[in-house]
Amino acid sequence: MKAHLLKVSNQPLRSFSVRRDIVNYFFNKYHYHPEIELLLIEKGTGTQFVGDSIQRFQDGDLLLIGSNCPHYLRSDNVYFQGDEDLKASALVIHFNPDLFGNSFFKLHENRFVLQLLEEARKGIRIQGETKKQIICRMNSILDNENENLVLHLYQILDLLSMSKEREILSMGILENSTSEKETERLNLIYNYSVKHFKRKISIDEIAGIAHLSPLSFCRYFKTKTRKNYASFLNEIRVEYACKLIKENQFLVTQICYESGFNNFTNFNKAFKKTTGKTPFQYAKEFN
Repeated sequence: MKAHLLKVSNQPLRSFSVRRDIVNYFFNKYHYHPEIELLLIEKGTGTQFVGDSIQRFQDGDLLLIGSNCPHYLRSDNVYFQGDEDLKASALVIHFNPDLFGNSFFKLHENRFVLQLLEEARKGIRIQGETKKQIICRMNSILDNENENLVLHLYQILDLLSMSKEREILSMGILENSTSEKETERLNLIYNYSVKHFKRKISIDEIAGIAHLSPLSFCRYFKTKTRKNYASFLNEIRVEYACKLIKENQFLVTQICYESGFNNFTNFNKAFKKTTGKTPFQYAKEFN
């Protein structure tokens, strides 16, 4: 998937960027940047795209997104309905890998950190006790100005490099592009798909959104994402179905239609392809 190059600015008197964003919704372009990003979703739910991975995000998710790894977060539709009491918030650290010097991570003692940064090019989700420790250190960096914050940042990377509580998100590393036209087309496809996945979206319809013929769209989308559009759309639907199953407010048979599938056979097949389990097997883990 090609993406837009984003320039990240450092804050005055700091060699890297740290900030807390409180917004109505998360809604940015599918983009990439040379800086490594440590992202804590403090509040908010929606769909995240990291490399070729499509997953749900929720309160407390912690991601490490490597240099030039394309990514995009979109809040659920409810965040776009103008409710001033509903906010999304995130704590974000951006830093350039050259911050520590060109040869620092090549030292033998840093071999595991170097491996971590390479894995992060596919996106990493951090879990468990490691996540709790990292969140504490991130807040410490945000709140302190007089300490050696570069040391704090290195301690985070060292802790992550030794932890087994991390999950690689993307199967591979995707190609990037600085083409504005390319970026805009892909964002139109992503935004429209996430907004309307609960109903049928035909190839003719999404091809029209992308300003392509149906045949050209199919070739274009498969080339850029390594997936056909039906598989891409089903992944979004299955991730939403997983959310509904965890919430335990609908029967599994109802969730099939709530998440955009038109029959249970297709739902069951797509769900097992994405998660490795049937919807009922998945539900037993949470109910």
